[in-house]
Parts: sequence; C-alpha cells; structure tokens
Amino acid sequence: MAKEEQQIEGNDVVSDLINFLNSSPTAFHAVDEAKKLLKESGFVQVSERDNWNLEAGKRYFFTRNYSTIVAFAIGKKYVPGNGFCIVGAHTDSPCLKLKPISKVTKGGYLEVGVQTYGGGLWHTWFDRDLTVAGRVIIREGKDAFSHKLVRIEEPIMRIPNLAIHLDRGNNDGFKVNTHSHLVPILATAIKAELNKAVSENGPVDNGADEKKSNERTKTDNSRHHSLLLQLLATRLGCEPDDICDFELQACDTQPSTVAGAMKEFIFSGRLDNLCMSFCSLKAMIDATASESALEDETGVRMVALFDHEEIGSNSAQGAGSPVMFDALSQITNSFTSDSKLLQIAIQRSFLVSADMAHALHPNYMDKHEENHQPKLHGGLVIKHNANQRYATNAVTSFIFREIAAKHNLPVQDFVVRNDMPCGSTIGPILASGVGIRTVDVGAPQLSMHSIREMSAVDDVKHSYEHFRAYFQEFSCLDAKITVDI
Repeated sequence: MAKEEQQIEGNDVVSDLINFLNSSPTAFHAVDEAKKLLKESGFVQVSERDNWNLEAGKRYFFTRNYSTIVAFAIGKKYVPGNGFCIVGAHTDSPCLKLKPISKVTKGGYLEVGVQTYGGGLWHTWFDRDLTVAGRVIIREGKDAFSHKLVRIEEPIMRIPNLAIHLDRGNNDGFKVNTHSHLVPILATAIKAELNKAVSENGPVDNGADEKKSNERTKTDNSRHHSLLLQLLATRLGCEPDDICDFELQACDTQPSTVAGAMKEFIFSGRLDNLCMSFCSLKAMIDATASESALEDETGVRMVALFDHEEIGSNSAQGAGSPVMFDALSQITNSFTSDSKLLQIAIQRSFLVSADMAHALHPNYMDKHEENHQPKLHGGLVIKHNANQRYATNAVTSFIFREIAAKHNLPVQDFVVRNDMPCGSTIGPILASGVGIRTVDVGAPQLSMHSIREMSAVDDVKHSYEHFRAYFQEFSCLDAKITVDI
C-alpha cells in the first residue's frame, strides 16, 4: 500500500474511532455501535439460543446481554480442528452506576444515588457536566416488554466540589468519600415541585387515554425521582409508568476529540478500552471485506469484546464466563460431530488480549521501570509479568513482534516496577480458562481510569494496522513455529 493511501486510511480510522466513542457512552451502546458496523459490512447475526448452520467463507456475530459481542469470519479453507486467531478486548469502563433506589433528597436538593463501578479516578468526576445513559425495560401493552437503549444528550447532573473557603486543607490532599461526596445533584427540590405542579395541572387526558392508563399495571416508581423518570420517558417516547426497570450510569457530556497544538492527541472518556475494541473490530472487518480475503484462510478470525473486565470478568458475559469456549465449541461443532477436534483447535489458536497500556508520564517518570517506558506514538505495547498478571511469554510475544517487523510497525515493552503492584487483563483469565496461547498488548495512554483520558492519534493507526496484519498473516506464520514437539 502506498504511503499516501496509508495516511488517508489512518485518518479515516481515527475519525471513525471518534465517532464510535461519541456514540458509546455505555457498554450497551458500544455493542450496539459494533453491531451496526458488522451488519453494514455484511456480517450475519446468530443467536446463542439457536443451533448454528455456518458456512466456510461467511461472517457472523452474536451478542450476550447486549454488553458483550463476538464476531467471526470463517476461512474458505477451514476444516474442523484448525485454529482461531482472536483479538479480545472489553466494552466497560469505570463509571458511576445508578443504584436500584436512586432517589436521594437532602438539603433542599434532589440527588441521584450512585455506586462506583471499577477502579475509577473518582476525583475527576467532580465539576463535570453529567448526564445518564444505559438500557431500560419498557412495558409495551399489557403483557409485552421491550429492551431499549437510552441517552439524554444534555447535561442534567453535576457533582460540585466544596469551595476552598470551606476546606482550607483541600489542596493538601483531597480524599473522596465515595458514599457521601460522590452524589450528583439533579435539581433543587423547590423547582422540581413547581415543575411537578405544572405537569399535574396540565391538559386532561381524553377518554381513550384514561382507559389505557387504567388498563396499565403501574410500576412502582417511588425508587427514583419522578423528574428523572419523566426525562427518560420523554427521550424514549413512553410514559414514566411504562418504565419497569433500568441499568443507567452517569456519563460525561463533553465529546471525544482530536486535540493538542499539533492535533496529535485524542482527549476522551472510555479510551480504556473502547479504543482497543474499535481498532480490533475495524481491523477484522477490513481484513475480511473483499471477495478474496478469506480465499486462502484455513482458520477462523475472531474479535470478542467482553463486559465486566473492570470488576474481574466474573459474570455471565465476562471473560471469566464460558462465552469464549462456547463460541469456539459452537463453530467447531457446526462442521463436525467429533468432540476431540475442539481441543485440537484450541491448541492451534492464538489470542491477542488488547487492553490499553500505561504511557510514560513526564511529571511522574519515577513510576515506570527505567528500561520499560512506553511512549505515545510508539506503537502497541507488549505487556510482560513474571507472575502471570499478563499472559505473554516468549513464543506469543515473538509472533506479535514478527508481524510488526514485517510491516515496519513500532512495538514497545512494559514491565511494572518490582515495588509496585501489577494490574491485569482478560489475558490470564482466558489463557487459563480456555487453554489458549495469549499475548497481552495495548496502545499507550495517559490518565487511565479518569473521566477524561488521553492517547495519541498515531497509536490508533498503529493498532489498527497491527491487528489487521495479524488477522491476515497469523495462520501462515504459526505454521512455521515449532514448540511442543
């Protein structure tokens, strides 16, 4: 590919990522956006509740809980027992999730009770213009219910800081009490009451509407402020009483953007890990788009985007669940009744666990080990840990590095300092749970787990190109490597 064509393609990837981020305030929305991209590209949706009738040379996807999505493309030369080349990432990010009973009233204010999800930098949530987004279960008639995504675009909440005059020691070390301090303000009680009075004294329903209201079994919505429910109902085009339940979270309303004096950075929430989710998904879509893309492919190319990584992956839709094994099993069993071939396929497979990495911070350089200091623009980071907090080993890092070398792509290495604890990823969970060879990688970023994170434009391009090359070349490269013989 010519250098000019690569530049144009790279710019498109960044632009598409920004659009994806701005459309994905929650894991549910991220899966919805991924689903749209896959359908537009010709992928066919299958359901885990049905038997699969798959064909070689075709592309498919399924969702679980609408917060995890798995997409795969079957090579035309695939036979049962051949391997899977997979990129795994996650759709969730640290956030504030609304409590089952979110109605809080104190000091003349209506507040929204939230619980912390994951290990966020919670002080960054103060003084931000917040809204809510997520999914809602809606009553559609007497005995029917639907699942809908919702997002209120405008800022409706805020968590105000305490003035310095009332806490002179604030700058000496502000410590957030996540129970009492981290409660967003929705409105003042007096304004809410006035609004309620106006609504109640509004136009009287006609007879048909009154009959419909009487037939409806009303939901007990005393758990949440009626003002919040009305905002949601208006957005959803239903009545507040039609809202049966929801999973909502607080979201920052500031959009993602390309920024910096040289337009070299991306400022956004949820880069960890929607950046890796998007880059891997787009790479697989583009690596399987042409008529000839799967002509010589002997394996199955797959992207798996899991929910609940930030809280340990132990859920029905997390990487700790059987979802990965189920997918490999369903695909293999669609072509054979020989159960032994699944075990062989797993041993021939490879997983790239893609989760954002810690870039060197210029103001905290002592937080990185001297010889392992990933930098922005430096390409994907291969993560190593002797205690298997990352699943990388010499063989798996070599494979990933070899693909980079062939395409002149930069690669970096990361090892945490010996005197600091090491984070982890879905890599060790899937490596140990499924038994698949795994390398842990990620694009470098700053401000990880802040409400507003920072990464580099060039690393988005590097990530996309690296993942795409991996999908196209893994099967041939793996055939040249001998280990357990």
